[in-house]
Amino acid sequence: MKQVAIGPEQKPASAVVQGCMRISEMTESAVEKLIDTDLENGITYFDHADCYSQGACEALFGKVLAAHPGLRDKIKLQTKCGIVHGDDYTIYNFSKEHLLETVNASLKRLQTDHLDYLLLHRPDALMEPEEVAEAFDKLYDEGKVLHFGVSNQNPYQMELLKKTVRQPLEINQLQFSIMATGMVDEGINVNTTFDGAAVRDGGILDYCRLNNVTIQAWSPFQYGFFKGVFLDNPKFPELNKKIDEIAAKYGVSNNAIAVAWILRHPAEMQIILGTTNPKRVTASAKGADITLTRNEWYEIYLAAGNKIL
Repeated sequence: MKQVAIGPEQKPASAVVQGCMRISEMTESAVEKLIDTDLENGITYFDHADCYSQGACEALFGKVLAAHPGLRDKIKLQTKCGIVHGDDYTIYNFSKEHLLETVNASLKRLQTDHLDYLLLHRPDALMEPEEVAEAFDKLYDEGKVLHFGVSNQNPYQMELLKKTVRQPLEINQLQFSIMATGMVDEGINVNTTFDGAAVRDGGILDYCRLNNVTIQAWSPFQYGFFKGVFLDNPKFPELNKKIDEIAAKYGVSNNAIAVAWILRHPAEMQIILGTTNPKRVTASAKGADITLTRNEWYEIYLAAGNKIL
């Protein structure tokens, strides 16, 4: 499994991350099997959020950790907080009180005394950086959180946080896939009037590279905003033909090529797998060991409907 180096300490981590958003309906034994499959494939990084099934995903994962005492030391555990779901509304909350309360609740559900990484989950329009800094300091000083990051934030939002937060922001979790390439498009189409030239995220890709922030790509097999998967989708015949052609060359699945395409970018990203199917996990993980050629990367990019001058 390819490793990436995260943060100023260059902590090694698996390039593929197991996303745990969909585990709440699984049995404890099924989660154990999923984790075993991850470890067998070199996946040692697990991503949660306190809002996933209202904490049920963390609680189930915690039961598995408790049943296998040595497991916690073999993995990196990450969760996110800040999204608050009501019966008919969603808000964001980065207040000191909320951050401390939710992290302590996550630790209890996960049955661990610390998180390796904590991410702020989407931007809070009412964020007060001073409160975030106070919460981070307390969590860090108490040993409850070792490293910090954000999710879906642009450069200025991160800079605003950095004005008062003393811990490095080491990660930014962002949507990126073969069919969600806005971060790349704006660079390829710079100085044109093409649609792809629109800067919608403040140049976050280059910002992260300049500041040694690891991008974690979520929804690697999705197109649009949760519209569905593009692999084996008849809506995208040219793209799937090209992916299948390259998959056959390397003797892997189309999932592996979708993973390899993301990891081929020199930003040294991680990729978050949403699947909980052990066979798909194994098939996808193979993509971390494939380095696509420059031509193959661009052929896939063009087959997805993108244009290059």
